[in-house]
Amino acid sequence: MAHPPTMPAALRAVAREHPERPAVVDGETSLSFAELHEAVRAAARGYLALGLRPGDRVCVWAPNSWRWVVAGLAATYAGGVLVPVNTRYRGEEVADVVARSRARVCVVADGFLGRSQVAELRAALPGLDEQAAVVVVGDGEAPPSTTAYDDLAGLGAQVTDADLDARVAGVGPDDVADILFTSGTTGRSKGVLTAHRQTLLAAERWTSTCRVTAEDRYLVISPFFHSYGYKVGIVSSLLTGCALHPVAAFDTERVLAMIERERLTICPGAPTIFHSLLESPSFPTTDTSSLRLANMGSASIPPRLIERMLDELSFELVVPAYGMTECVVATMCRPGDPDEVIGTTNGRVVDGVEMRVVDPQSGAALGPGEVGEIQLRGEMVMLGYLDDPEATAEAVEPDGWLHTGDLGTVDADGNMRITDRLKDMYICGGFNVYPAEVEAVLARLDGVVEAAVVGVPDERMGEVGAAYVVARAGHDLTPDDVEAFLRERLANFKVPRHVELVDELPRNASLKVLKAELRARTTTKDDRWT
Repeated sequence: MAHPPTMPAALRAVAREHPERPAVVDGETSLSFAELHEAVRAAARGYLALGLRPGDRVCVWAPNSWRWVVAGLAATYAGGVLVPVNTRYRGEEVADVVARSRARVCVVADGFLGRSQVAELRAALPGLDEQAAVVVVGDGEAPPSTTAYDDLAGLGAQVTDADLDARVAGVGPDDVADILFTSGTTGRSKGVLTAHRQTLLAAERWTSTCRVTAEDRYLVISPFFHSYGYKVGIVSSLLTGCALHPVAAFDTERVLAMIERERLTICPGAPTIFHSLLESPSFPTTDTSSLRLANMGSASIPPRLIERMLDELSFELVVPAYGMTECVVATMCRPGDPDEVIGTTNGRVVDGVEMRVVDPQSGAALGPGEVGEIQLRGEMVMLGYLDDPEATAEAVEPDGWLHTGDLGTVDADGNMRITDRLKDMYICGGFNVYPAEVEAVLARLDGVVEAAVVGVPDERMGEVGAAYVVARAGHDLTPDDVEAFLRERLANFKVPRHVELVDELPRNASLKVLKAELRARTTTKDDRWT
């Protein structure tokens, strides 16, 4: 289907088509699409009153809520550029994003997680108040020299509808809509520039493949500061008219209760979300029969988890997919795909995207079944990195091919399977080891909830594996059990030399496992190696 050309146009269209349908349901607050549109217009007028000019950046540093939806959509409605900020960042990290993006407005949830975000940000960026207007979301009184979120509408009363509509009319499909900063787990974060047409196209490809309709009730666990929560979440709602049910912080019991109470139908998320739901003590007595669609965008998904989601969580459809901030929707499985495809691949490229597999060393194109770096090209590949032409040139070839940094294969039917991250692969005794393969085998060991495998230095072998395993409550699992299970199923060089049982895996706010942190835990000097 043809999608609206800009974010403001998408909001206007859905408000006309589904004015009375619920747009956002957040606790006691429920906004219809007509009410959402009016709230966004009021906030946008407030931004204009604060001095926002066309192309100015608006940082939103807040957890998932109906206010985030309004504040984020108002940024593009007012002709600005949305810059979502990770809620777990400290003041210095946020100051770096605010300074580099030259934000004119900063929307801050002061008091979230018991912190004073405004104080942190001001301490880290002494010139904040000269650079940007600070809008504060919170229940308490707004700090001095800031604007309370609830006062935005009153502040914007001086801006006429004609002035706001003129600003909206000036927004074009090729204008930058958003700048999403990468997680920075492998170095300084980079700001990914995306145009309105690209953000909307990603959501259109996702919703059409997943057959999302206005009847769906969409549980959004992924944070809005991430492309998964914003573009596959908020923007998808604008294109389909489905209702969003945002979660500020993932809590297994609360989410299960929401699924049953609200009869939720869609639940995308990282694999750990579904692991947690399945392992909850409340799960056996919770009615999850309303669930229709699960989508996972993780680079590697244990096939056993997909089996359990279909069999135990009652999903009618599980759609593995693959994407990244630089190309949000690249490949997806399709409804009707065989179980083998859904259980072992990330699907085929969506319309508008090309894919190839390349030898990381020589750059030569590889054939079906050969392992190499996955590269992408097409209309959804980012415009580039913010103020970083060197990094952009390293990531995107002159002819448009994007280096994903992921290793994988493509079969004769075009189905892609991620083998691992290029940086996560390690070489043990001259043989390539892909941690995702080992993790997939571990997922089938009775008593294992999830596991992460990393390569660590070894004087004799170069590198060897270290496995960190989360065991199911009540299972008397030992490292020896894990090693014996793997030795029966994997070549010797793939079996980790170190196995440790842990209560949980370290994660960032997007729920990605922090493998660098796991590598730092393990050294060959540890006496457990001998």
